[in-house]
Amino acid sequence: MEFELTLQVALLLFATAAVAGFIDSIAGGGGLLTIPALMWAGVPPVAALGTNKLQACAGSFSATLYFVRHGVIKLKQMWLSVLCSFVGAAIGAYCVQLIDTELLMLMLPFLILGIGCYFLFSKKLNDSESQQLLTPTLFAFTAALSVGFYDGFFGPGTGSFFALAFVTLYGYGLAKATAHAKLLNFSTNIAALGVFILSGHVYWLVGFVMMIGGIIGANIGSRLVISKGSQIIRPLVVVMSLAMSIKLLMDQMS
Repeated sequence: MEFELTLQVALLLFATAAVAGFIDSIAGGGGLLTIPALMWAGVPPVAALGTNKLQACAGSFSATLYFVRHGVIKLKQMWLSVLCSFVGAAIGAYCVQLIDTELLMLMLPFLILGIGCYFLFSKKLNDSESQQLLTPTLFAFTAALSVGFYDGFFGPGTGSFFALAFVTLYGYGLAKATAHAKLLNFSTNIAALGVFILSGHVYWLVGFVMMIGGIIGANIGSRLVISKGSQIIRPLVVVMSLAMSIKLLMDQMS
């Protein structure tokens, strides 16, 4: 199928990106909507991944900016984690071209489903903070670097992995963890996008159309994170984890 950006296709991709931006700002997993939509429109698979990263960068940046402006994120405390997640994603994007990903693809649906179950059943997941287990430096060189590597290497569920790390290792409440997850996810998105740009796999016009939709959706979702907190984050993470697991399992069986 040859790609042609008609008005109808542009409107559909815009609306899809808006919904995905909303979901991404709260729970992650918006790529479940945007990547299939891009491929349905006729964008080749690799270009669909690259173009999706373009709109994902806009959405994660918009959400991060909202959280920074409202004092949820203190950038000075996070600079090392941002750097480590960026480096990890760049290394992952390079390694995925050299390493067989079959084992990871077999394990991933169960890992993401496990996150969903943890968010569903854990009594620790609320908006109150707990004891911090890792120093900022140790967190950056372990959790931020490894999840960043995973995002560059494969990607699905990255926001949930970051949020879980902030809750369990950094002691943040769920809303604050979600906000900081968007900051690190923006860093990993930028790193991966750079790889796709260098390899020429970004459709700029459709990417810009989806960027606008993603920004609108992310802003709405970010407001709900602050106002509703764990009331909306927990159920949406559970739903998106289940959806991602089913999607990955179906891909393996097809």
